[in-house]
Amino acid sequence: MSGGRTYLVGLVGSGIGPSLSPALHEREAERLGLRYVYRLIDLDGTGASPGPPGPGEASAERTGELVRAARELGFDGLNITHPCKQAVIPHLDVLAPQAEALGAVNTVVFDGHRAVGHNTDVTGFASSFARGLPDAAIDDVVLLGSGGAGAAVAHAMLGLGTGRLTVVDAEPDRASALAGSLVRHFGDGRAVVAELPELRARLARADGLVHATPTGMAAHPGLPVPAEALHPGLWVAEVVYRPLRTELLGAARARGCRVLDGGGMAVFQAADALRLFTGLEPDSARMLADFEDLAEAPGAHL
Repeated sequence: MSGGRTYLVGLVGSGIGPSLSPALHEREAERLGLRYVYRLIDLDGTGASPGPPGPGEASAERTGELVRAARELGFDGLNITHPCKQAVIPHLDVLAPQAEALGAVNTVVFDGHRAVGHNTDVTGFASSFARGLPDAAIDDVVLLGSGGAGAAVAHAMLGLGTGRLTVVDAEPDRASALAGSLVRHFGDGRAVVAELPELRARLARADGLVHATPTGMAAHPGLPVPAEALHPGLWVAEVVYRPLRTELLGAARARGCRVLDGGGMAVFQAADALRLFTGLEPDSARMLADFEDLAEAPGAHL
């Protein structure tokens, strides 16, 4: 089915050295009979600098340069991660409906002369949540973080049936923009905004918390919420998978919370991206086994 073709894809983002995406893609591609090369394009090593509108967000101009260079070098596609999921959009020719609704892209397919933006984070998180917390109450959920990953999680949770999603972000304007977009897409009352000082009170009556900020990543250690704000009636889900066991998940377990790490989302979104790049159907169960194998390898850095 591959016709002997070699696929060249990459990941654009910041601090992506520990990423498992190359191994996840290449292992499954080999089983599918493909020649498949996956490269890391780390902004931290390209001279890119943070730029407006907020700290840590990559320069849109630099992101565009990388997309153009990848296309000229013959890449078949790119995965896009923090902090480029929104900055990349002005440099694409067309957006798939899911990516357009989110205003965030995590997968770019070079289709002839077009660069097409997709988002597999939504389906990735939804599949992971259904697998890891299948019977969890989801009527009242707090989302901490309203960037690209936060937007994807928001769409996933509301699509799964969350009645009210409370969006909290250190940048209130960004939280308000996401909540407004969600209301337009899902209906009045489905999304509301709260400010950081209100977070503890919101969590006290919520069913669950989804964390979608960089805090807890290998390069950004720490707790995004006070441990005292967590309680046994709350489930806690992470988007971060580097490291797999974040400080937040450790604190949540200690407080008696059910938890969901970011590994499942990483695997399911990777499977969906691989399908977009190649047109072939990956086996997500095999990829989940790969992830566990890679995570448990001696010296593994997630």
